[in-house]
Amino acid sequence: MKPVIALVGRPNVGKSTLFNRMTKSRDAIVADYAGLTRDRHYGDGRLGQREFIVVDTGGFEPDSTTGIVKEMAKQTRQAVAEADVVIFVTDVRTGLSGQDQDIARYLRQANKRVLLTVNKAEGMVDSPLLAEFHELGMGEPHPISAAHGQGIRSLLEAALADFPEDDEDDGGVDPDAPIRLAVAGRPNVGKSTLINTWLGEERLIAFDMPGTTRDAIKVPLERNGQRFELIDTAGLRRKGKVFEAIEKFSVVKTLQAIADANVVVLMVDATQGVSDQDAHIAGYVLDSGRAVVIAINKWDAIDSYQRQMLERSIEQRLAFLKFAPIVHISALKRQGLGPLWQAIIDAHASASRKMPTPVLTRLLLEAVQHLAPKRSGAFRPKMRYAHQGGMNPPIIVIHGNSLEHVADTYKRYLEGRFREHFKLVGTPLRIEFKSSHNPFVDG
Repeated sequence: MKPVIALVGRPNVGKSTLFNRMTKSRDAIVADYAGLTRDRHYGDGRLGQREFIVVDTGGFEPDSTTGIVKEMAKQTRQAVAEADVVIFVTDVRTGLSGQDQDIARYLRQANKRVLLTVNKAEGMVDSPLLAEFHELGMGEPHPISAAHGQGIRSLLEAALADFPEDDEDDGGVDPDAPIRLAVAGRPNVGKSTLINTWLGEERLIAFDMPGTTRDAIKVPLERNGQRFELIDTAGLRRKGKVFEAIEKFSVVKTLQAIADANVVVLMVDATQGVSDQDAHIAGYVLDSGRAVVIAINKWDAIDSYQRQMLERSIEQRLAFLKFAPIVHISALKRQGLGPLWQAIIDAHASASRKMPTPVLTRLLLEAVQHLAPKRSGAFRPKMRYAHQGGMNPPIIVIHGNSLEHVADTYKRYLEGRFREHFKLVGTPLRIEFKSSHNPFVDG
């Protein structure tokens, strides 16, 4: 599972700037969850090959008992509970405050690995001003400048020191491995009902895996000889020998489950329509490159006018998931579950499709012959050959000259041709261009 790093500190010490620096974004991928304006922010970061999830929190006042501040404190405590490492951010310019002391006291009790970080310390690595932060008793402070990007890399290396590099994914897909499946969606959309229906309807293989806090619960399922591994996003509990699914909504667990899955079933409640939260989760699925099937639950509970409106809202709000099949189900009445399983299997097959180099190159050259890429000033992009660069999601690497000038519309045209030929459904397809530069051409 991807490690989770939480950023904690009092207001205005630069947590959001550090968050943007760590996720290399102006904003969280999964921005504010709808309805909670002061909520935690979540984003994806990467250091070399290592990926992690960053949680940005509001300004933290651990002892606050009133109003919005109390809510923010609750959010921060939740973020700390879910984190593998906490980065405690302070500000060298305002110095050590009583509030910092309170936060340090809280973090000591929380029993987490904490890295003390002193922000706004550009050019102050040996400054005596850093000395007072030793008083917090949280080890050697890491001086950084989030705004200038100084000290960030060594801070991240320290944060990720306990997590081995993830080298298991070499782009190949083991045909005998179970299909890892996550059911994602906002609370009360029917994830529990669907999972319970699956677990009731399928034979459950012995489930005796220790569920540590780091490991998501994975439930083995077998259906028509195909093995699946259900990654829990709904809070599965074992009661006697029977599973119960209780929808506890933890964003971090959902994001980890999505990152860990081969196929994600994105559940939407037909009676509620597509919410901001659905769109955020969908955006994260796309960003993770996972295969995805959209399951519209409670389809039987709406009339034909509502169905039209719902279909229109899916087209608009989930336009970036055009490739995903849409299945109408009723988890409660067990309707549509056969087509849902079929869509999951097809999406997985597409995500792990082998695409031979000669076939890709032929398709590429035929596409160019049919419609050549436009010139860009003095440059005409020239495409020579293509090969597969990875699976789940499938990546096609195209080689040639001046390919940095290829327009996005042309990229989409190529994607359409490749998709059609390989019958790719339910999976994103990534196209990468590699240009070889001729040293004698200096356009």
